[in-house]
Amino acid sequence: MTMQYNNVILRAINPDDIKTIRELLLHQAKVSLTEPGCERFEVYHSQADPQTFLLIEWWSSAEALEAHRTNKNFVEVYVPKVMPLVERMPHPSERLI
Repeated sequence: MTMQYNNVILRAINPDDIKTIRELLLHQAKVSLTEPGCERFEVYHSQADPQTFLLIEWWSSAEALEAHRTNKNFVEVYVPKVMPLVERMPHPSERLI
């Protein structure tokens, strides 16, 4: 099994939704951290651009990351409530150090 590093940049489409996005992402992180294979799930809110959020995710395997994407919270909260409010740029990554 190979560790999966997934970094996601999210940008609020409407600045009025920043508070809602922040609360939903904090909830998503808390739930995700309880999922099997989740090694790290951090949410950052940019100080330079308040419309921008960054998710840093470490998953123990590709299977764990895929299971996350079918998790009830991802399907019932993240997809229908967060994704319509943001421009989403996922960056599956290789950790260099």
